[in-house]
Amino acid sequence: MNGANHQMNASTTYPFYIFGTWEQHAPAQSDLPLKGDAVIGNDVWIGQDATILPGVHFGDGAIIGANSVVASDVTPYTIVAGNPAKLIRKRFDDELTALLLKFKWWDKPIDEINSLISILTSGDLKKVKAELKARLM
Repeated sequence: MNGANHQMNASTTYPFYIFGTWEQHAPAQSDLPLKGDAVIGNDVWIGQDATILPGVHFGDGAIIGANSVVASDVTPYTIVAGNPAKLIRKRFDDELTALLLKFKWWDKPIDEINSLISILTSGDLKKVKAELKARLM
């Protein structure tokens, strides 16, 4: 993602150096706004046509609304949307979020995930908490 950054500390952002007709060398790396790779956690849902800027980190379980422009990090198990993307709400209370982050179902073997599907897809969050607590003991 960072290869297309333009020099922002000069009077123009036009990349003369990429065209052979101009006698210009590429700017020094220190003159380019390199923010690193985007990092997408586990179980993240990114809505259609969302734009992700370089260097953004998505926490596990985050949801990104369709058509959003994500320019800053997204914390685990939150919902963000808009341009720029802003926090809409937390998906769960702090206790369930902590349990999910500790449990890390995505790192489990396939046969264990199969046995967890009814828990992971349940809308009864009290039951989900109880099951995760029991399995973490």
